[in-house]
Amino acid sequence: MPSTATPAPNAASLLAPIAEDMQLVNRVIRHRLASEVMLINQISEYIISAGGKRLRPALLLLVAGALGDTTGQRHELAAVIEFIHTATLLHDDVVDESDLRRGRQTANALFGNAASVLVGDFLYSRSFQMMVGAGKMRVMEILSEATNIISEGEVLQLLNMHDADVDEARYMRVIRYKTAKLFEAAAQLGAVLSDADEATEEAAAEFGRRIGTAFQIMDDWLDYTGTAESMGKNAGDDLREGKPTLPLIYLIERGTPEQAALAREAIVQGGTDRFETIFDAITRSGALDHTLHCARQEAEAAAAAISSFPDSHYKESLLELCSYSTTRQS
Repeated sequence: MPSTATPAPNAASLLAPIAEDMQLVNRVIRHRLASEVMLINQISEYIISAGGKRLRPALLLLVAGALGDTTGQRHELAAVIEFIHTATLLHDDVVDESDLRRGRQTANALFGNAASVLVGDFLYSRSFQMMVGAGKMRVMEILSEATNIISEGEVLQLLNMHDADVDEARYMRVIRYKTAKLFEAAAQLGAVLSDADEATEEAAAEFGRRIGTAFQIMDDWLDYTGTAESMGKNAGDDLREGKPTLPLIYLIERGTPEQAALAREAIVQGGTDRFETIFDAITRSGALDHTLHCARQEAEAAAAAISSFPDSHYKESLLELCSYSTTRQS
């Protein structure tokens, strides 16, 4: 992993080796989103034009590049990864009753819950059409498993809402299922497209799993340290929704009895009425330091997973991604 003495990478620099590929992926996305149903076009365009770093499709392209793939299928499958991710965002925002994402109104806030859910379903079904077009059973196996596990993660998170007894193991299981699984699938597909051997495919999957976990843990850290301007959402959103994230779990398990009681009450009741008091307790208890440490451990494990990959600009970007995952502010 790059030394902490080096400047923190940014998203644009680490994606430089695949800049042209990403433009081609964007063209595929636009083409494949087309529908005769106008509302689908409207909502799809609204979501896609909101931007985002496109890290999951980028991960597929970087791994494929690092392992020598030159086939055109990588652009189609990178778009599939983005469609699946976008579908989960549409459904997430409805479940969480969110009204802000990436600094803009969520689709459900603008178009309504029913339309958002149904367009999410459209993106899932379009993704499966594109998977079939790849003509590789291994691709279907990886992506069908991923979408199933992501759905299980969504349900697990729903079960954990307002549950103050959620421990770190249950928290990590939700992350592995709900967030890290798509990172894992993206990286693994990059290896599959390169006709990599089983050990290399597993190394790529491990990288994706670990880096996806690092990103989600950092999101939970940023929920207490970021701003709406930098994050594109409101600070304290997780607290408002009663999500037992790592900072609160740490406070319950390792804080003072008073701090633990405060955290339990916050999870059970939700809301941000006492955000400043809870933020102060989280800061003084060392919960944010612990959360950051856990994210860095995952990023270091991700870097170690691809140590056997041949040296290249693509591999350098993958390693920079490890550093970026724990230094970003949005």
